[in-house]
Amino acid sequence: MATVIEKQSQIGKRVPKPDGPDKVVGRTRYVNDMELPRMLIGKIKRTDRVHATILRIDTTEAKALPGVHAVVTAADTPKIGIGVNKDNPPLKGDKVRCIRDEIAAVAAESEEICDKAIALIKVEYEDLPAVFDCKEALKDNAPQIHDDKPNNIGLSYEFKHGDIDAGEAEADIILEEDYRLHYVTHCCMGTSAVLADFDTDGKLTIYSQTQYPYNFKMDLAPSLGIHPGDVRVIQPPVGGAFGSKLDVYPYEPICVFLAQKTRRPVKLVFSREEEFIASPTRQPVEAHIRSGVKKDGTLTFRDVRCLLNNGGYTSWGATIPYVMMRTFGGHFRVPNVHVTSTSVYTNNPFAGSFRGYGNVQSCYVVDTTMDKLAEMVGSDPISFRLKNAQAPGEITPNGSLLSDCALVDCLEIAAEKTDFLAHHTANAAEWDAPGRIKRGIGIATAFHNAGGAKIHRSDGCGTILKLDDYARATLITGASEIGQGIDAVLCQVVSEELGIPTSDVTIVAHDSAIGPWDVGVHASRTTFIAGNSARRAAIKAREQILDVAAREANVGSEALDLRAGHVVQANDGVAVVKLDQLLRSMHFAGEDAELVMTTDYYEPPSEPEDADHKGDMSAAYAHAAYVAEIEVDTWTGGVRIQKITVAQDVGRVINALGLQAVHQQRQVQLLTGGAHLGAVGFQAGHMIFIDHLGVVQQATNQGALAVVHTATGE
Repeated sequence: MATVIEKQSQIGKRVPKPDGPDKVVGRTRYVNDMELPRMLIGKIKRTDRVHATILRIDTTEAKALPGVHAVVTAADTPKIGIGVNKDNPPLKGDKVRCIRDEIAAVAAESEEICDKAIALIKVEYEDLPAVFDCKEALKDNAPQIHDDKPNNIGLSYEFKHGDIDAGEAEADIILEEDYRLHYVTHCCMGTSAVLADFDTDGKLTIYSQTQYPYNFKMDLAPSLGIHPGDVRVIQPPVGGAFGSKLDVYPYEPICVFLAQKTRRPVKLVFSREEEFIASPTRQPVEAHIRSGVKKDGTLTFRDVRCLLNNGGYTSWGATIPYVMMRTFGGHFRVPNVHVTSTSVYTNNPFAGSFRGYGNVQSCYVVDTTMDKLAEMVGSDPISFRLKNAQAPGEITPNGSLLSDCALVDCLEIAAEKTDFLAHHTANAAEWDAPGRIKRGIGIATAFHNAGGAKIHRSDGCGTILKLDDYARATLITGASEIGQGIDAVLCQVVSEELGIPTSDVTIVAHDSAIGPWDVGVHASRTTFIAGNSARRAAIKAREQILDVAAREANVGSEALDLRAGHVVQANDGVAVVKLDQLLRSMHFAGEDAELVMTTDYYEPPSEPEDADHKGDMSAAYAHAAYVAEIEVDTWTGGVRIQKITVAQDVGRVINALGLQAVHQQRQVQLLTGGAHLGAVGFQAGHMIFIDHLGVVQQATNQGALAVVHTATGE
């Protein structure tokens, strides 16, 4: 009797992370856990001044301490600068510009000896005037942070679309507001760490938590005077990143300097205190916004002036205007837009990239303004937003193509699930009535690129795929797994195309000497770009296999399919041959042997911004709506969050377990946020995930989860 195999899709199924079990039982080895033969420990001495000239550094006693193998200062290392503006020397030799600046570094036999040696390093300073506020730093008499950066300006941006004057003339109401957004510090579970090791030929292997291994070696090598081809980046499991590992930071070349000097491996790990002091932060922003609206609620213009507190040096945080300008110009329909942004040097710590990269700041400014404008024209918050919401197919002033715009869906579904308008009206009616406790309901929206961001010439990802004699697939990818679950997703994609279990797919990554090029983990790009690269490589392998099977069966390849480890007849699922058997016959065919090994490089259909900051820089853009229900104690000012409801556009759900994990993560985030506000008995409420292809998943934990088809609402 013929064996019939039904086709079963892996897409939308619950697939555990391959690295999950090892993490749960403590088998995973992070950089922090690694040890190499003859390895030394590195530590950094940081300044206790915010702005000062360095007069003298005395390392004599530290060098004499038993167990110390090297002490380095700027005098011992190349004169280089790292970061976006190349303005951050890893070790400071002339002056310090913020409290966490690196003065010297030690390599020793133990952490304890390092600490003793650090304490023995003596530094003499001459204090300089300091400035911490952006507006003060721009004044003519302000302290100069960098001699070659006049007026303390690091970077500047300007975007124009339409005619602001015409939009202002057309407006019946104009609102002018100022906003200040503060620093936020990363707190990854794993602290920053790096391990550097040179071989006998002078080639460097660096074990790094970086989010962009291939660009990392390109950025790091020239600053060290090493050819990039002589640098190998190995990315062990990362204990949290969220944008904080998307640059070269001083501690990494410092560790390399110590390894060079000692000719031994050196590991440098931050303490938790050091992580808070020295890791990059979210970029603080001062925003001045003018918005115009007609009496009927139509937006006419938006004019925004931003100051970014650059701190003492320039990292990726100073480049968030690339994204902010897209939000200011593209979040809701605005015909006339003008945005300027200036990154200003101060004596504060510098900021890096941080999850949400600019949209946290800009969405807050835009959406708060939308609430105030709605009130001024006599509209409710939902109707006002819906009137100005874009539809699928629109192009924003910045050139972003909203091919699958779900803003209206998110707004309508969030409003419906919370009975927003009824609560809004009822709450407002009680505000002037007697009583200590008042209730409120508010809505906010978000706009974000969701398919990469072509800030480099390429935003692509490479894949190498091979199948062995037993139908086991090995996928070598440039994509990085930093906890987001891409390994599980790629297993599903390959499994789907080759008709093999996800457990028979092995992912190999995290090594620049093995994997093909990838830009790195950022901008919600990895599932889309690495997934497409893996899929196309799997399709090529599938076609090769079916061509051979078709020749042997004397049929066309279109008549065959791959299912459950078999080649089957496509029309009825009748098994023709086991896949492993076919592969062995291909591999052991003498001179006619065929190895199933394919490659692919996927470049997304996006484009870099032009000189005017226009261009469709992402392959997709996502929207969300958030409804918060709160109570306010009018006697104490205490705020209690009652419920948060989120409607989120997620595209197509590949891994349902990953979607549930996001749901649970956001519940935790909301609960901890509520704790900060003194909330008791806080409910997570609904999380509605909107899937363009109608894949529906139901969460099994607190807070209802629904994935809704954007077209049908089913």
